[in-house]
Amino acid sequence: MTCPHCTDDARCKGFRARTVVSLLGPLRLQRHYYHCRHCGRGTSPRDALLGLRDQDLTPAADEAVCLAGLLDSFAQAAEQVLPRLAGLRVAESTVERATEAAGRRVAGVLAEGRTFGPAQAWAWHQDAEGKAVAYVLADSTGVGMQGANGAAAEGRMANVAVIANPVPEERERWADPSRRETPPWQARYLAGLRPWSGMGEALRRQAHQVGMDRAERWLALSDGAVGLEDFLRQNFPRVEAVILDFYHAAEYLGELAQALHPEDEAAARAWRGEWCHRLKHEGGQAVLEGLRALPVRAGAARECRERVVGYFTNQVHRMDYPTYRSKGWCIGSGVVESACKRVVGQRLKGAGMRWGEDGADALCHLRALFLSDKGQWDAFWHPN
Repeated sequence: MTCPHCTDDARCKGFRARTVVSLLGPLRLQRHYYHCRHCGRGTSPRDALLGLRDQDLTPAADEAVCLAGLLDSFAQAAEQVLPRLAGLRVAESTVERATEAAGRRVAGVLAEGRTFGPAQAWAWHQDAEGKAVAYVLADSTGVGMQGANGAAAEGRMANVAVIANPVPEERERWADPSRRETPPWQARYLAGLRPWSGMGEALRRQAHQVGMDRAERWLALSDGAVGLEDFLRQNFPRVEAVILDFYHAAEYLGELAQALHPEDEAAARAWRGEWCHRLKHEGGQAVLEGLRALPVRAGAARECRERVVGYFTNQVHRMDYPTYRSKGWCIGSGVVESACKRVVGQRLKGAGMRWGEDGADALCHLRALFLSDKGQWDAFWHPN
């Protein structure tokens, strides 16, 4: 047979045994073994036919191990989750290797320009003006990294991009009254440690697969980080507005509230609530003017006020929240923030967790696939 590694001739050396772990327990297989004298490597074609990889797991066991590994720590998956739920007994290192290998396979498929499963257009929800709306979202979140010899290293930013069909926040005002069931909330996630410039093409393919072109209106949500608006507009030129996530703007007001009332938590909370209400109902321009006119003494409070004013000055064109809300558009928090928390934070930002770059990137890819709309996970694991 032809060697799969160097395309030279490989000779059969008889049978070799291999023990693999299945959902029914260990299995011992006998299969033909071929050796290539040119590259010195061996292969067993039946392994590929059976879907066996380096971790000595059957395909079904591999999927179960990876599912446990992406939902909880590798140690918990190996010591508690898999033995109790599936009767599988594997080492923590096996869970880690299998899970990260699956994430790298997902990344490889996306890098090749492919998607998972058939195209299926979503039924895009309508806004208050009766137009079907599609959302594209982008945000980043820090991940703790591990350096040489187990030392902590400088963290990396994991980027999370989403094509979403969120249920309008006030859907009772404009949802179709003939529909009695709760409208579905749909999302496609992409995540990884690669730069934004490397995610545009894959994100557009996801959008095409769910029929984003059929939506009458495109909107974008972001945290306002430098370069994100350019990324969103370049890749999705039909976007009508890039909305600043309301939660991020509210955080700045919260910082200023603490600076103005450092010794009075109740007063700080009341101040923040008042100004967040103004932001939501009057918009960023009104709040910016109010902040500039706010009498603040010199010191830390004044420095904080200037920093917040600078932020609002740079972002005010994305803060027309009264208009956004009147049209039934999402203004953030539940959409943007939850993406980072669900895809990255819940698994990669546990207490004391530190990651290698390849491992963190692989977990991001695998969790993004798992949390995407129904069918994506199965299309990856069961492509036929």
